[in-house]
Order: sequence, then C-alpha cells, then structure tokens
Amino acid sequence: MGKTLGDICELIVDSEHKTAPSANPGTTYGYSIGTPHIRNGRILFDTAIPVDEKTYSEWTERETPQEGDLILTREAPVGQVGRIDAGQRVCLRQRTVLLRPASEHVNSRYLLYALMAPPIQDRMHARAAGSTVPHLNIKDVRSLDIGRIPAMTEQRAIAEVLGVLDDKIAVNERIAETAMELAQARYALTPATAQTRIGDIATVFDGPHATPQKTPHGPWFLSISSLKGGVLDLAESAHLSDIDFPRWTKRVQPQEGDVLFSYETRLGEAALMPAGIRACLGRRMGLLRPRSTSVNGALLLHAYLSCEFQEEIRRRTVHGATVDRIPLKEMPSWPISLPADNDRQDLVAALNALHTEITHTADENRVLTELRDTLLPQLVTGKLRIKDAEQAVEDAV
Repeated sequence: MGKTLGDICELIVDSEHKTAPSANPGTTYGYSIGTPHIRNGRILFDTAIPVDEKTYSEWTERETPQEGDLILTREAPVGQVGRIDAGQRVCLRQRTVLLRPASEHVNSRYLLYALMAPPIQDRMHARAAGSTVPHLNIKDVRSLDIGRIPAMTEQRAIAEVLGVLDDKIAVNERIAETAMELAQARYALTPATAQTRIGDIATVFDGPHATPQKTPHGPWFLSISSLKGGVLDLAESAHLSDIDFPRWTKRVQPQEGDVLFSYETRLGEAALMPAGIRACLGRRMGLLRPRSTSVNGALLLHAYLSCEFQEEIRRRTVHGATVDRIPLKEMPSWPISLPADNDRQDLVAALNALHTEITHTADENRVLTELRDTLLPQLVTGKLRIKDAEQAVEDAV
C-alpha cells in the first residue's frame, strides 16, 4: 500500500451539513461550491451559488479555502475534484470535502490529476458502493490509498504537461464565451420589428419521455443540463448504444441548425445544434427546426433568448404541482419578434461567423480533453515517459 490522502494532506475538512443561502443581488462576496459545480477537474463558477460576506464567514469557520486547495465530492457523485485558483473565494456546500495538499509531500496540481486517474477513481467508487446511496465518509477519504507518489520534480513535470492542455481548454472556453456575448449584443442592437408566430417559422418537436440505457461510448443522449446560454455543453450529456439509437430518434433526430430547448425545469434555456454531432433528444427537451428560408437556426436561437421572448415564456409557463413546464402543443401559436427582412442578411452573417467560432472551440476542446484523459492515467502510473507526453501535447496545441 502506498501513501494515503491523510499522509500527504495538511488538512482534510468536511463541509457544513446544511445549505448556504444564496446572496441577494448586488451582495455577492464569494461562491458556494457543491457537487453540481465540479466536473472533469474544474470548478464551474458559472453555475455556482453566490453568497454574501456574512454567509461566507459562517460557512468557512472550520477553514477558509485557499489557492491550491482541492474540493472533492463524496456523494452524488463520488469522486469529482476541482482545484481552487488564485483570487477565487469559495465555501463548501454539502457532500464535499476540502483537501489541502502538504507542499513538502505533493504538488497540488499533480494531486488533482492523480485523483482523476482511473485507479484512484475505481478505489473511491469501490469504497462508496456499500451503501444505499454511494458515498464516502471522512474516514474513507483520509485512508484513501493514493498509490505511487513520484519525486517532486516528476510531479511538477506531469502537472505542467497536463496543465498545458487544461490551460488551452480554459482559453478556448473564454473565446467561446466572448463570441456568445458578441452574438447576443449584435442581435440586441438590431430592432425586432417583425412579429410572427413560432409555427410560421419553425416546426416544434418533442423528445423522448424516458431514459435509455447509458453506455460509455456511442451517440449522444442529450441532457437539458447541456443547454447553457445558447451553447451545447456535451460534458453534461451521456451516451447510448448504436443499437438503441433508432428507437430514441423515432420522433426526430437533431440536426445542424436546430434550436434545442428545455420545456420542463430550466425554462428559457436553449442552444444551437452544431454540425457533426450524432445525438438524440433527452427527457424534457424539445427542438425548433427552422422552416422558413429567411430564418436560420442562429437567428431563431437569439430570438428565443431575447428578453422579449423570455418574458413570453414566463407569461405562458404552466405551473404544475411538481415542475413548471412549457405547453408544447400551444407553442406553435406563440408570438415571437424578429428583425425586419432587410436587416437580416448582415445580422445572420455575423451570427453565423460567431457561432462557427463557438463550434470550432468546442470541437478543439473535445479533442484536447480526450488527449488529456488518455495521457493522465499513463503519466500518473508511470507507464508513459514525460518526454513522449510533451511531444503529444506539443503536436495538439
């Protein structure tokens, strides 16, 4: 048995067993990070819960998280981990643990990657599997076998190689965010003076009302969690088998230029379907397929995301006993405003160019993520030489 987390961490601190209240507008001091906000080695601040200074102080009484600390999820799901960078003020939500690597034993970024590697992920899930709801307790976390801990120089080299990929992924994400902001601003500058009905410019399709058997690979089974401010984030979706795919696309198969939207929970969220993605709709998801030559997917998406149409959604939402929903049968009759015909050509060209950039960065990030996930376990277990990994990364970026 190698070193345990308890051996190489200066602190291991459990979260408060209660939920921090969200800050009122204008009072944000920090962010409350929980299990939904940590994915693939990253802390997702765009979906994190803002907290005010008083709440932040109360929720950091046990320990104030600092740069280089790691946050590990110990339930729902087990084993996701993210690293706190400089200038990030966070407190922990339920079911998470704060890890402070001891700098004399382990490099913080190396430990992040080690915890993400399949051998340690397998150990965490094996320990968590004995209960009704898989979870790790603090004792499990402290005694988790980390295995081989290389020399500090090797740790730093591994962290640097993999960090180059993660840094490039982060740059691409910022490029995509900027492109989306520019697209929204460009659309908002064009007066929407032509009112029509949804059904006159698009066909409304419903998705499946069940969930297929998920598989490690195969076509995408899209999730409403993947709809993020106009962009489709496949990291939040799953896969299904090629055998099951025809059954789940019987109603409709999403194609390039469709506008995907959520009609139950997360109302108002939508995204443009990019090219080259073989997928089926997920539960609670519908799509709008443009049927007019004067309205393409990008234009329809931004009309959907506009303040005016978002208010239309709020007005027409059906408030059920358990969830709020959009009544799909009525949706074709809903009014929607668009720019006048003579304003559309230049606008559509600008929107198309920006969404092409968004798609390009997403495609590149999928390749970079796949490379990182391939190199990571081989580097951490010592099966791949650092020089060979450096060459692979250099070729990719």
